[in-house]
This record gives sequence, structure tokens and C-alpha cells, in this order.
Amino acid sequence: MSDQLPNFATRRVVRPPTGPKKETPRHGNQKSPAPWRKYVRWGFKGLAVGMGAVLAVTGISVFQLSNTLKENNIQLIDAEGNAFAQPGVEDLNGPINLLLVGSDTRQGQGAGFGNEESELADVIMLLHISADRKNAVALSFPRDLLVPIPACPNPEGGAFSAMSRQQINSSIAYGGPVCTLLTVQALTGVRIPYLGVIDFRGVIEMSNAIGGVEVCVANPIDDPKSKLKLDAGVHTLQGREALAFLRTRYGVGDGSDLARISNQQVFLTSLLRKVKNEGVLNNPIYMYSLANAAARNMKLSDSMTDLGTMVALAGALRDVDLDKMTFLQVPSRGGLSGSEAGRVEPIYDQAQLIFDRIANDQPVLIKKANTGFGATLKEPDAVEAETGEATEANEDVLPEWARGTNAATELCSD
Repeated sequence: MSDQLPNFATRRVVRPPTGPKKETPRHGNQKSPAPWRKYVRWGFKGLAVGMGAVLAVTGISVFQLSNTLKENNIQLIDAEGNAFAQPGVEDLNGPINLLLVGSDTRQGQGAGFGNEESELADVIMLLHISADRKNAVALSFPRDLLVPIPACPNPEGGAFSAMSRQQINSSIAYGGPVCTLLTVQALTGVRIPYLGVIDFRGVIEMSNAIGGVEVCVANPIDDPKSKLKLDAGVHTLQGREALAFLRTRYGVGDGSDLARISNQQVFLTSLLRKVKNEGVLNNPIYMYSLANAAARNMKLSDSMTDLGTMVALAGALRDVDLDKMTFLQVPSRGGLSGSEAGRVEPIYDQAQLIFDRIANDQPVLIKKANTGFGATLKEPDAVEAETGEATEANEDVLPEWARGTNAATELCSD
């Protein structure tokens, strides 16, 4: 072993290559994010979850609504069993004709409506909306109107023979609501691809869905048959009270069905003013509520069971001004004798003028309200000033015999 110590002075020292100096991360000194950033992140996450839940629930609701619409549909067929041609996009973009039938059936209505087994058409109303969406007319057919009833399909198979002269409300008893539609088509010459049938419960639920309708009552109503009792004044009606108001006959006017139609126009014109003034047709919550109530409580033709079609039909009224929404009843005369006493028959030359205008998509307007029995003008002087000279020379205005009003005119039950 050598006693000589290592020569450290001669060792090579290997140094790392020179270059930019790197800083060692200093985790201990890193700043924490501001608390508000955490809340923002949590908020966005919560919003995303919430939106996902809303979309999921909306999707389920729309799916259920569509299924409900299809479950209660009415197939439109003629007496030979041939299905009506399904309306397409061009129909929704053109003039729209829809028949609304109010059924007085007691089946499935629950307690409080009596136990009559027969079914009649309590309300028959043809709604026409012009292709340019500038005019609309709701034409009511008196339930006691004597008209020809064409051959109609029997819901149980086969067909019912045509009849030359029967009350129009009995058409639903022969061949169901499809027979009522075929009868109105034959009488008016108007093609009607859409049909909606509403019963007592449906009126109740629809009036609840809209949050009630405000009506004016000029004289107290006390009708033991409909169980309606109202003091003179303004009332907001919904539920069974709304139904009783629409059905009352002996509590208004001369107790006739014609007076009841005028009284119904008090309710319907006020309903339209509420729909237009409160933007119901632009409010998706209101629209869904109404569509849901309709799906659960109405029977709609197969041409109306698509949710998009329902929305399009409702939207067709959006741009029509209130004073261009006309409510009329088919011109008729009474004074019949024998077994037809108490019934009415069309005044055909007057009625045909209205039918032709609807069939040809021409405006159907009136100079001023002519309500007849059952309703009166709330402010006669104001209405006369607004409509007197403006429409007198308008060829679209019906002669003075036309009985009805428009949605801009405020009426009172009388």
C-alpha cells in the first residue's frame, strides 16, 4: 500500500452546461383562487345540471302530451268509411276551418251533471281563420236548427241513412261528432279538416287553465236548471261556474237557444281579449297549460293530434286584430208549428251569404254589434262612435240583419 495521499488538486470537476436559470416551483407560496371564482364555477355547474333537468322534464312532458293527444283522437271518415285526406303544411299556411262541438254527455263526467244517457251537441261552432291571418269568424249554429243530415258512418259499423230535416244537435247521437262535422260541411259547403269535441269537464278544466274569464252581467241571473246565480256586476268565472254561464238558457234573454248563443259570446269575446291582451299565445307556460288541459279533456280529430299542428292552429289567431274577430250565429227564423214548434230553420238566402264568404276565404265583418236577446252592449255610445263611419262603405261588412259582435266590443249578459 502506498503512503502517498491522492492528489485532489488534479481531479476534474464536471459542471452542468450553462443556460437560462430555471426557477424551482415554490408551491408553498402559490396564491389560492379568489372565493368568488369558486362560486362562479359551482354556479355554472349547477346551471348546467338544472338546464339538463329542465330539458329532461320538458322532453318527458311533451312526449306524454303527444301520447295523450293520440290516445283520444277521432278519425275523420265519411259514410263509406273513407278517411279524410290528412291536411299538410299548405293547409296550415292557408285558410283554416275548425269545428268545435260541445257535447252534453254525462258519461265519465262525475257527480252533479245528472244521469241522462243521450248525447246531444250543446254547442256547434265553425271557426274560420283567413289565409292572410287578418280576419277570423266564429259561426254558431243554434242547437234547435232544423237541417238535412247526410249519410254518416255508424261508430259500431255500417252507416246511418241521410235524413231530410232533423235538429242539428241530434247529428252527434246518430253518428258521433264526425256526423256533426259532415252535417255542417254539407250545409255550408265549407271543407272542415279539423274537429275538436269538448265536454262539461273539459270546459271546467280549460277555464281553470286560463285563470278564469271576466264577464259583465247587466241583470241578475238566477237559473235553477244550470244552477247559475249571479248578481249584476262584473264576475271572474272559472270551473263549474264558467260551465253554468255557458250553458244557461232560461237565465238570460227570452230563454231561447238564440239568447244563449248571445250570452256565450259575452264569455268568448272576453276570453279572446284576455288571450290577446295578456300575450297568452306568446307565453309557452300558458300554451302548455292550455294544450295539456285540451289533451286531457278534449277529443281531437287525428288531423290535430300532432303537437306542432296544435301550436300552429293556436298561433294562427296571434296576428288577427280583435275588431276583425267576428262572432255570428246562423240566420234563422222560428214560428214553426206542430212537432217543430220551438225549433228554428235557416234563413237560407242570408245564411248562404255567410257560408259563401267563409268558403271563398272572404272577410266576414259587421258594422256594429247586433246581439239580439241574451246580451247587451256594455258601452253603446263608445262602440257606435268607433264603428259607425269607419265600416259603413266597406263591402266586406254584412247587412244589418247579421246577428253577432266582434271581440273588441265589450258585452254584458242580459
